Amino acid sequence: MCNTNMFCYQCQETFKNEGCQISGVCGKKPTTASLQDLLIYIDKGVANYSQALRQVNSPLVDSTVNKYLINSLFITITNANFDDQEIFHEIQRGLQLRESLKAECEKLGLHTKFENHNLAKWYFTEERDVLNFSKTVGVLRTANEDIRSLRELLTYGLKGMAAYTEHAFNLGKTDDSLFAFIEKALLATEDDSLGVNELIPLVLECGQFGVSAMALLDNANTSAFGNPEITKVNIGVGTRPGILISGHDLNDIKQLLEQSKDAGVDIYTHSEMLPAHYYPELKKYPHLFGNYGNAWWKQKEEFETFNGPIVFTTNCIVPPKKGASYEGKVFTTNAAGFPDWKKIPVREDGTKDFSEVIEMAKTCQAPKEIEHGEIIGGFAHNQVFALADKVVEAVKSGAIKKFVVMGGCDGRHKERDYYGDFAQALPKDTVILTAGCAKYRYNKMNLGDIGGIPRVLDAGQCNDSYSLAVIALKLKEVFDLDDINKLPIIYNIAWYEQKAVIVLLALLYLGVKNIHLGPTLPAFLSPNVAKVLVENFGIAGIGTVEDDMKKFFEM
Repeated sequence: MCNTNMFCYQCQETFKNEGCQISGVCGKKPTTASLQDLLIYIDKGVANYSQALRQVNSPLVDSTVNKYLINSLFITITNANFDDQEIFHEIQRGLQLRESLKAECEKLGLHTKFENHNLAKWYFTEERDVLNFSKTVGVLRTANEDIRSLRELLTYGLKGMAAYTEHAFNLGKTDDSLFAFIEKALLATEDDSLGVNELIPLVLECGQFGVSAMALLDNANTSAFGNPEITKVNIGVGTRPGILISGHDLNDIKQLLEQSKDAGVDIYTHSEMLPAHYYPELKKYPHLFGNYGNAWWKQKEEFETFNGPIVFTTNCIVPPKKGASYEGKVFTTNAAGFPDWKKIPVREDGTKDFSEVIEMAKTCQAPKEIEHGEIIGGFAHNQVFALADKVVEAVKSGAIKKFVVMGGCDGRHKERDYYGDFAQALPKDTVILTAGCAKYRYNKMNLGDIGGIPRVLDAGQCNDSYSLAVIALKLKEVFDLDDINKLPIIYNIAWYEQKAVIVLLALLYLGVKNIHLGPTLPAFLSPNVAKVLVENFGIAGIGTVEDDMKKFFEM
């Protein structure tokens, strides 16, 4: 097994639900996978020294260190970055940063647990040394499958947490305790003295800090752009050229909107950027025209018809077909990257320069219409609380019998049709609470409303699963319940990548049980670790729509 070209099983679509060993289903090549494994390892080397310096309040542990810790993890999230040169550059930066932190520790007489470990000592003289060493620090370096499973579960939780923390960071919101935990957890994955009994509490602690990270990002977004409000979003097109912006970073779309407001072009959101339309400070721009397309996995077809330039602020990138019409029109920011795609320049003041994208858009045709109509969203916690009396009355009267949390990720495999079919089959007295791109399986269906309350309440992006948790906790309070699991809520969540992992861990930390996870349980859960989650939290998979309807609603 260790002789494979690569080994990666961090996403739901991993080959045969066992692991990608030749090339990634996501499009990731073996070299890219190896470099990403090494980048995580280098991150741990930085953490070895930044942890010690953070504990003595060293001024060297500043925004540069914090940003590196989270950005390097973000780069390794499924389909975020495919650019080997960019990843190699981050490895170089990390080694330089590690050495400067090491020198400061030595100056201060600080000792670290791994100062005699390769984490602290490895360097390279030739590029080939990088690839050779990278093959020794991958997933399979841990022989015991239960220890490996928990180390990877913790690592994937950290990746998701890092993504949310970086978005908050980009808006000027930080929490030192998050970075301290990231350091602690990174180093724990290299600590052979920690067994199953020590790692399980750490995984649950990761969920605790996941809640904090999502709360921080919620505060960052709402402080900057206002509280999301009920909004109808156009899914058709206009007559002007357009720029399509994808991903999750609201700070990026704000800058793009401001820089393009007088350019004669329209801005369209794609996939997880759809919730930008719900924020008052963003929707005030009249050229924020609408949302184009569906979830991330359809981009190869939908980008062909958009005609204008595309900006990726984060994952999820699908490698384009050779000769795609949009070659030369795609730009990336932050942790996202792809070979030969241009990076949006960052000015000295930290803002981004979208001028090249805007000028390119002016030369393009308007998007081709692929659908028309509108979808409704904006049901984050503040907006739902504004409707609280109406919702509570509907529950008390029996008009709403159950809520079904169907947040999470979408994906390309046929088995995900389950979620659209499940939504359609739900009894008419149920309301779907959703966040993330899983909603594209049902947010364009006409599922009606209950007394004016739409049957699909979209809270926003995957990080807005925090809103769903806050709503659940508020309902628990309103109905004077002593256990969140006594609420009439079913959890049937789709997952794809590591941001969904931190959402799951956050829900477990909040005490939510009996979560159904699909379309498959994670490949990185060993049988024994899966057993712990099943026995202690009631984690389960999905069945057929018909069987699950009987299970959930006792038909």
